[in-house]
Amino acid sequence: MIGDLDILAFGAHPDDVEIGMAGTMILHAQKGYKTGICDLTLAELSSNGNVEMRQREAAQAAKVLGLQERINLELPDRGLRLTESYLQKVAQVIRKYKPSIVFIPHPEDRHPDHGNCSRLVEEAVFSAGIRKYQVEGELPAHRVDKVYYYFINGYERPHFSVDISEVSVEKKESLKAYKSQFIASDEGVETPLNNGYIEAVEARDTLFGKEAGLKCAEGFFSRRPLVINDLLGD
Repeated sequence: MIGDLDILAFGAHPDDVEIGMAGTMILHAQKGYKTGICDLTLAELSSNGNVEMRQREAAQAAKVLGLQERINLELPDRGLRLTESYLQKVAQVIRKYKPSIVFIPHPEDRHPDHGNCSRLVEEAVFSAGIRKYQVEGELPAHRVDKVYYYFINGYERPHFSVDISEVSVEKKESLKAYKSQFIASDEGVETPLNNGYIEAVEARDTLFGKEAGLKCAEGFFSRRPLVINDLLGD
């Protein structure tokens, strides 16, 4: 293991994190922070592609993002439920990698797996910080400093934004790594993902950017108040 992660982003499927916050992951990796993604499922029920192909695509995207770690818990696609066994698996990952910041999908999303992922990880973050909570491997408790939410399909006015203008090309490259999902082919079927989806993500990033006076940005939600100590600083 490479050591503690600064940022650990969770997604229900490989490509969720890339859709919502690839630019933010790239920027922080470029600054020398240790970043990682934990995909909860292999997305085995996806309409296009297969597990082996999706894993190759995820590995390719991880290189673009500059990740230190990419983990997959292999929980069942469309079966993300708030069960004790799943909770322990997620809490074990949090204790193992000791992230300072955890990112999870915004709970309001058209895909039920994204909302279920959000609730499951929320609970696991809390449990991982309880000293007497038991997980496999007897890992010590770890309290995450901050939890933020990224958007996949939905749109809400963000509580804060990250300027990704300088890495928007790299974000698109990470999305295009998932050819089975975002690129229509004769072998596949038409889905919302391969019918202008990347363009829709870019449009949302542009909208978030314009609202903040930037070329493009990724927006995030926080359940806790954001603390600003220097009102005149960046």
